[in-house]
Formats: sequence, C-alpha cells, structure tokens
Amino acid sequence: MIHPPQNEMFDSLRLELRRGCLVLAVLVQLRKEHYGYTLRKALADEGLAIEESTLYPLLRRLEAQGLLTSEWREEEKRNKRFYRLSAGGEATLTALLAEWTAINDSVTRILKGRNDDGAA
Repeated sequence: MIHPPQNEMFDSLRLELRRGCLVLAVLVQLRKEHYGYTLRKALADEGLAIEESTLYPLLRRLEAQGLLTSEWREEEKRNKRFYRLSAGGEATLTALLAEWTAINDSVTRILKGRNDDGAA
C-alpha cells in the first residue's frame, strides 16, 4: 500500500481537492432536508467526513448565495436548523453536475494514460 507524504504541501493540495468536492456533495445531500448533524453523518457514511468548523460556515455561505433555504424547528425538545436546496440551488447543482461529469471524464482519461507502476 502506498502511503501519502505527510507534509504541509501535500496537506494543502489535499485540502484544495476536497474543498471543491465538498460543495458538490453538500448540495447533492441537501436535495433532501437535513440539519447539521444528519448532514455530517450522511457525508461521513459515504466516506466524506467533514468537521463542524468546516460545515457550518459552508452552509451559511451557500445560503447567502441563495442556493439553500433553512428553517429553525423544535425537534426532540431542541431547536435545530434544517437546510434544503432552493430552486436556484437545484438549477445550479444540475449545471455543476454536468461540469463535474465532464471534468471527471477528462481526469479519468488522463489517469488511464499512465502505466500500472504510475509512470506515464
């Protein structure tokens, strides 16, 4: 098994790679209503763990951009903020998914061009 390098440069590149994927994953998950905890769990269950300190600012930003709607409700004697994709968010997600598919197809073709040992 290959172990990734443990240094600042790798960590920075890894974070950059995850950042773009997180927005897409959150938007897809919010086609169904979630509050913060259930959204974090749904993402983690799919292998995309996210810290609260990353998730909540992202949710606020996406809502400010008009991509999400939210509503406070009491559930189990606690107030929880429920998030859902807005109509504009759904349209944006549809366009982003088309873009993701095109990028993914291109990267897949590029990756298939390398030898099994990782050399081009």
